[in-house]
Amino acid sequence: MIKVTLSNQILKYITEIDKNRYKVSSVKLSSNITNILRKNSKKKSSYASNKIEGNPLSEKQVDEVIESDERKHFLKPEQEVRNYFLALNYLEEKAKQNELFSKKLILDVQKLVEKGASKEKIGFRGPMPPGVLFAVYDSKTGKPEYIPPEYCDIPELIDELVEYVNTTDDHPLIVAAIVHYQLVTIHPFEDGNGRTARLLSGYIMDINGYGFNGIGSLEEYFAYDIDEYYDSIQMGLPALYYSGRENPPHPEIWINYFLRMVQLYSSKVCDLQQSTNAENVEGSLSYLKGKEKELLLLLIKKYKREFTPIEVSKELKVTNKTIINRLSVLSKTGFVIPILINQRIRSYKLSEFTNSHEKEIVKAIR
Repeated sequence: MIKVTLSNQILKYITEIDKNRYKVSSVKLSSNITNILRKNSKKKSSYASNKIEGNPLSEKQVDEVIESDERKHFLKPEQEVRNYFLALNYLEEKAKQNELFSKKLILDVQKLVEKGASKEKIGFRGPMPPGVLFAVYDSKTGKPEYIPPEYCDIPELIDELVEYVNTTDDHPLIVAAIVHYQLVTIHPFEDGNGRTARLLSGYIMDINGYGFNGIGSLEEYFAYDIDEYYDSIQMGLPALYYSGRENPPHPEIWINYFLRMVQLYSSKVCDLQQSTNAENVEGSLSYLKGKEKELLLLLIKKYKREFTPIEVSKELKVTNKTIINRLSVLSKTGFVIPILINQRIRSYKLSEFTNSHEKEIVKAIR
């Protein structure tokens, strides 16, 4: 297990990332714009993470594959990027539930990553046939590039990692970096180790408030220089796991690299949100028709509290159904929020986005 000493450089990275985290949290985007940005970010992550593993699809092809009918037959590279996208959606839901990091979560994510693969590729790897060495081989020379721990050691190593994540006082960004390193290094599966590691490292960041609203792609930064990514993980250590990789003498090599990528990624998210925010109000209003804009103006002017469709319909002298239909559009575009009781909408309120952009909205409509 990696043991990290907090250097000045590590603390500097964490401070910069925290500053970016605060900037991102202070910008309120409409739910419609946020959802578009999140989906695009997941596509970029699906492209970048699979590119690291040698997937040949272009970013444009990845976009087309993800938007394709799921009933279509997909080639292996296409299935890989779809699987990654589905795993990101899965973890997004798990983060909302604040599910603990666990062996089951690791296995569930790898199963999604390897969806469609043969049974032996899903779950922890088992023993190899006599005389066969399980290793990561160099594609050019055919020589072992990395020899992971024995299959029989995997359950204990994973248990140790899970216990560390759920009991440590380390900073969440350090924990995310260690999860990434340990899953790649333990190499518990026949395939999907790198993708599973990147997904679960991101999950640790998400549940600890470093998900940056699901906007932007950290995987893109790992994919910019794949050689640097692998060199940082390997830290110049021998190929055999038991010759130093189980407890690397200079873990700061990987930690500094990981935090530098997060810092670059978080800065990009700040820039993206700031530029999007400038166009956000007009972009969101462009989805509304005249009557829906009129209703929004009325709500901003007179309904700072919760309100029901029936009371608004009486004021405007239109049917309750008409108001419900218009409120449905305002809800989808992020201007109002429905309040549910027993799974049924009983009332509405103005969204945080509407309240924080009230002057801009009124000015744009008028």
